[in-house]
Amino acid sequence: MKLIVQPEDGPSLLVRAVRHAKHQIDIVIFRLDLHDLEEALGAAVKRGVTVRALVANRNRNGEKGLRKLEQRFLEAGITVARSNDDLLRYHGKVLIVDGTLYVLGFNYTKLDIEKSRSFGIVTSDAKLVKAGAELFESDTTRKPYDPGDERLVVSPENARGVLSDFIRGAKKTLYIYDMNVSDKQMLKLLNERLQAGVDVRAIGKVERIADGMGLRKLSKLRLHARAIVRDGSRAFVGSQSLRWAELDQRREVGVIITDPRIARRLQSVFESDWDQAKPKQEPEPVAESKRPSKSPSAA
Repeated sequence: MKLIVQPEDGPSLLVRAVRHAKHQIDIVIFRLDLHDLEEALGAAVKRGVTVRALVANRNRNGEKGLRKLEQRFLEAGITVARSNDDLLRYHGKVLIVDGTLYVLGFNYTKLDIEKSRSFGIVTSDAKLVKAGAELFESDTTRKPYDPGDERLVVSPENARGVLSDFIRGAKKTLYIYDMNVSDKQMLKLLNERLQAGVDVRAIGKVERIADGMGLRKLSKLRLHARAIVRDGSRAFVGSQSLRWAELDQRREVGVIITDPRIARRLQSVFESDWDQAKPKQEPEPVAESKRPSKSPSAA
C-alpha cells in the first residue's frame, strides 16, 4: 500500500501507471483537465489495452465539459459510460490499472494536484481491488452495489456506519482534514471522544466546535483533503467529508487504512500542516436543525 500526498507527488504516478498498463484500465471521473493523463489513456487503447471510463453525469460547472470529454474518449476508442442521476452527485475518484486500485481524494485536475493538499491510496490488496472492481461494474451498469469489503468506504451504502465505528474506536488521538464537518451524528461522536479524553484536532471547517477541539485553517495550500488519522496507527482517506450529503446522498469513495506505516506518514503530514496552519478559528453560527439542501457543493 502507498500513500499519495498532493501536491508533493504530483500526477506522475497516475500517468506512469496508465502508460505502463498492459491489460485493462477502469477510471471514474468527476473532473479531468490533465492533458498527459488523457493522452496516456488514448495511447493505452492503441497498445491494445481495454480502457473503460465512467464519467459523472454532472458537476458544478455543468454538463458541457463532461460531454466534450466523453466525445474525445469515444474518438480515442475508450468505452464510456455515464453515471446515473439518482444521487445528488457522483463524486468518487477511482482508478484500477491491471489489478492495482487507486482510491483518490483529488480530481484529475491541475488545481487539485498542483495547488491543493489532498491524498490518495494505492493498493494491490486482492480483496480491496475486487471490491473496487465490483463498484465500478455496478455503477457502470447502474445496478445496486453491495460492499464486499468494509475497508472500502462507499457512500451512501456503508460510509456512515464504517466511519462512525472508526471514530468510536479512537483511544488517544483523532487528527482530521475536512472541508466541512457538519453532520450532527458525527459531531456528537467527536464530542464523545473529546469527553473520553481523546485529542481531537481538525484542519478545515467544523460547525459547532466542541470545547477542547483544536481547529486550524490550512495555510499556503488550498484544502481538498478528506482524511482522518486515528491513534497514529489507523487512517481513512477518501472523498467523503463528515457531512450529511456526502455520507447519505452522494456517491463518494474512500478506504480504511490498517497499515501503521501509512497512518504514521499521514499523521506526519498533518502535524507539519498543523504547525504551519493559521490560529484556531471561531465556529460560525449555524441555524438549528437545518440539513444541507439538495444543491450539491463544489468540491
